[in-house]
Amino acid sequence: MKKDDVKVVILAGGFGTRLAEYTDKIPKPMVKIGPYPIIVHIMSHYASYGYNNFIIAGGYKVDEIKKYFRDFHFLISDFKVDLNTGEFQIINPSDVNWKVSVVNTGLNTMTGGRVKRLENLLEDDEYFLLTYGDGLIDANIDILVKEHTDSSKEITLTAVRPQARFGELSVQGNSIKSFKEKPQTMQGWINGGYFVVNRSFLRRIEQDSTVLEQSPLETAAIDGELNAHFHYGFWQCMDNIRDKGFLENLYLTGQCKWNAI
Repeated sequence: MKKDDVKVVILAGGFGTRLAEYTDKIPKPMVKIGPYPIIVHIMSHYASYGYNNFIIAGGYKVDEIKKYFRDFHFLISDFKVDLNTGEFQIINPSDVNWKVSVVNTGLNTMTGGRVKRLENLLEDDEYFLLTYGDGLIDANIDILVKEHTDSSKEITLTAVRPQARFGELSVQGNSIKSFKEKPQTMQGWINGGYFVVNRSFLRRIEQDSTVLEQSPLETAAIDGELNAHFHYGFWQCMDNIRDKGFLENLYLTGQCKWNAI
């Protein structure tokens, strides 16, 4: 498939209750890291590899997402307006060439159900990319896609080892043999949320209440159809206010690992 034809699905419909400081007014993917919502940072990383065709699966406060992307072109471009006539003209158009579809996939729909609701938009696709609207990574998307197509399996999951939240100790008896301040975990791979998915995988999703991370992925693993792409670099989800502060500090100090807009 040509990159222009590959769709990137972003799950953006959850309630985000652990970020209630923000999500009482906006959906979690719209919480800002610097001047842009985290979902724009996610899209920017994909776009840096040439994947510019996005489908946002919204739910909770989806109208906020719709309004943002309706006005996005004007927000990032310079323009002039005649306040007498209302005539509007873009002066310096942005070079962001993304195509963005925002779809209301239901308020209480689960992660698998949201993907299933997009089936008609994916009917001509051999495979598509899939992620959540709250995690950033520095993964090479081209390598991820190649590993998936080479595997001939239905779905590839990016496995990550997150940074520990606290200092890690190696203990022998009453003696501490080593101390590492918040190192990357050396065991316990977890789902990093960046997938490549064959369209045939959608048959494993039954209804709105289907949780992607339960039966669909579990049965794919049992059937030998779940491939792993092991990512050793940066990955960080935005679960709470501390995570937001950490990501924002990386961005504002020029240390962000992902390809930001």
